[in-house]
Amino acid sequence: MAARPAPRPRTLKARTNLWLRWAHTYTSMISLLVVLFFSLTGITLNHPDWVFGTKDVTRTVSGTLPGGWIKNGQPDWLTVAEELRAQQGLRGRASDPRADDQQADISFLAPGYSADTVIDVKTGTYETTILEQGAVAVMNDLHKGRDASPAWKWVIDLSGAFLTVISLTGLGILLYLKKTRVQALSVMGIGAVLTVLLAWQASR
Repeated sequence: MAARPAPRPRTLKARTNLWLRWAHTYTSMISLLVVLFFSLTGITLNHPDWVFGTKDVTRTVSGTLPGGWIKNGQPDWLTVAEELRAQQGLRGRASDPRADDQQADISFLAPGYSADTVIDVKTGTYETTILEQGAVAVMNDLHKGRDASPAWKWVIDLSGAFLTVISLTGLGILLYLKKTRVQALSVMGIGAVLTVLLAWQASR
């Protein structure tokens, strides 16, 4: 039986085309749900009046901080934040602490959520106004990375990187498709011009 001839080595063009298809396919698979999330929330961001049956809920709670929350004449903000979380179940990132001789303020922020606390410096009594927005507002804030955790900010950065790879590899694959290359590039060019014109008009 005659031996099979050795396969011919792939050309650089063939290897590049293969790599582009591999990278495009798997980055698309990895980022599919993330792309879907940012696509949908991009629409809801453009229509903030769409609430889908949800509404903002505002409530006010009050209490008194235990002794020791002021040290050396200044609020111990770590103690204050931990005590407020324990007493009222506040969540999110503690932000914007401020104090004077009469009043101290601190806020807790998370996507679709805020809790603003005003403390009487002399008595330690406080009042917290909590705003909990609907699911759409939460998703919109996550889309923008507003008041989100560092881990979620990494998700946004990685999503941008994946979308960049998907776009570039898709364009690279297109250049290898001789039958549709000219038509596809023409459509892409028209779309790019229209996008620039619309962006220019919107910025005026």
